[in-house]
Amino acid sequence: MKIKLKRLEKEVKKTDKLSEEHKEETLSKIREWYMEDKAEGLLGNELLKITKEIEPILEEIGLE
Repeated sequence: MKIKLKRLEKEVKKTDKLSEEHKEETLSKIREWYMEDKAEGLLGNELLKITKEIEPILEEIGLE
């Protein structure tokens, strides 16, 4: 994903279809989306780890 982000940044910077202001706004939004996607992935992975760890406890108390 990091490579795609760099590629998008490069393409936005070199386009002549956007003003400099719009380029900066676009880059800001792209970076924001990238960070949100990355955070969601990390959160999902951590939740999966926790679920695997507490699954035996849930079974033991009859909640699984």
